[in-house]
Amino acid sequence: MASLVQPSPTLPALHLRRSSLIRPPSSSSSVRFPLKCNAADPYKFDGGNSSGFHLLTGDTVPASFSRTRLEDSIYKNTTRLRIFSGTTNPALAQEISCYLGLDLGKIKIKRFADGEIYVQLQESVRGCDVFLVQPTCPPANENLMELLVMIDACRRASAKTITAVIPYFGYARADRKTQGRESIAAKLVANLITQSGADRVLACDLHSGQSMGYFDIPVDHVYGQPVILDYLASKGISSDDLVVVSPDVGGVARARAFAKKLSDAPLAIVDKRRHGHNVAEVMNLIGDVKGKVAIMVDDMIDTAGTISKGAALLHQEGAREVYACTTHAVFSPPAISRLSSGLFQEVIITNTIPLSEKNYFPQLTVLSVANLLGETIWRVHDDCSGAIEPFSTLGID
Repeated sequence: MASLVQPSPTLPALHLRRSSLIRPPSSSSSVRFPLKCNAADPYKFDGGNSSGFHLLTGDTVPASFSRTRLEDSIYKNTTRLRIFSGTTNPALAQEISCYLGLDLGKIKIKRFADGEIYVQLQESVRGCDVFLVQPTCPPANENLMELLVMIDACRRASAKTITAVIPYFGYARADRKTQGRESIAAKLVANLITQSGADRVLACDLHSGQSMGYFDIPVDHVYGQPVILDYLASKGISSDDLVVVSPDVGGVARARAFAKKLSDAPLAIVDKRRHGHNVAEVMNLIGDVKGKVAIMVDDMIDTAGTISKGAALLHQEGAREVYACTTHAVFSPPAISRLSSGLFQEVIITNTIPLSEKNYFPQLTVLSVANLLGETIWRVHDDCSGAIEPFSTLGID
């Protein structure tokens, strides 16, 4: 009997926190008294007045330790975390801040008449853990340079640590030499970010895992997979009707991991031959998709040549419906016309890259990775591993 697709038991349920939520301090916070707190309930602040504290007092608690001192310690620990946004995706940065219960940091970014970038922090970050949210999506060079100048500004403002939160890492596809006398731009960009003063990088769905090795600083690599899987599970598609399709041989590992989460769905592979950059030709299909709901999985959609030709092949082979799932919607022309041509039942993306209004079409669904990134940011700030359940599938080490 067919069963409905269920999310993995370890799949994190990421729900938006109220903006009033302040987390309890970690063991490394400034509270050093032997005080036991009930961590089952979060600390809540309403209009600046605290409520919901659950303190188990005893003989070990100094009489001079007041509730106000505990509140101050929590507030001090929280205010050491600062979130700033570049000009590329301020909406995502705002969502991340709301998840953490913080306000976005004040920053002034402008461009001079000759195109040079000016950055000034409008508040002190001395001794703070600073997180800069800036995807290096098109225009890649402009956004990358803006990120570098932001990092430099924070370094010169005496920030304790600087983490570059890069939801989409540009130049990630230039991660190896396929011909002689080619550059490896991914390594060059990694060096630029490191030398500008970043202490850590937080990236989402890198094109290849080897890009993490290009950095000489820690890299937290998280995946948008849980967000998309939760959405697909909510559609109630029978697991007997599903097949996960990799649009090329290089994405087989990604598609296999995705299929395992979808009740261990079968896997199919589209074999393609690329004759040039942004040009792809589909040759054949490995696997059976006849009468199935095909879920095509990739890390990004650029011109949509690969995925649209793959979808056409799936229909030829008898697929009942085709869904496209990707984390990064680059959407270079003519991607929109290809994706909205009727080949796809639905195109599911995330908001790692801001989408202009003209690029929306009826089959498009945009999911938010703000909770995923927000949870990761807190764990980095609080020196907490993502391997603890129920967040083991976040990919945070």
